Amino acid sequence: MTTGTSSPQPIETLEILKAIDIAAPIDIAFEAVLEEFGPEAQMMDGTAMPFKLEAWPGGRWFRDLGNNSGHLWGHVQVIKPPTLLEICGPMMMSYPAMNHLQYRLVAQGSGTRLTFSHRGVGSITPQHREGMPKGWGHWIDKVRDRAERKAK
Repeated sequence: MTTGTSSPQPIETLEILKAIDIAAPIDIAFEAVLEEFGPEAQMMDGTAMPFKLEAWPGGRWFRDLGNNSGHLWGHVQVIKPPTLLEICGPMMMSYPAMNHLQYRLVAQGSGTRLTFSHRGVGSITPQHREGMPKGWGHWIDKVRDRAERKAK
């Protein structure tokens, strides 16, 4: 039921799938995922994103702006170090939406295969739909770069 004069927003779905190979052992690659989800996160322009990740089931993933302000991006739905991290929540969307992220890591010899998926549903804006594939690609590249530096 709607009230007022505004028309309801359409319900949209979103799916982003990416996979990369990382020249680092799985433990180091998983550690890099957690670091990039936390205090080491950066936007594409290099601006720091002060995130905190409580790495346990039900833990929060949020952008900490200090003075008890910030933005909840999600909760840890599943964590199985060093092979799986799943987060569900609104992510960067400050409107009716639900998202699910999955980072799945598989050891491949001395390296790791990282498969990433982001699935969402809700009133997803064109700006988010167009920008997120590039943003997640940046974040995944940062995970790979961090893990490979640590493995040397």
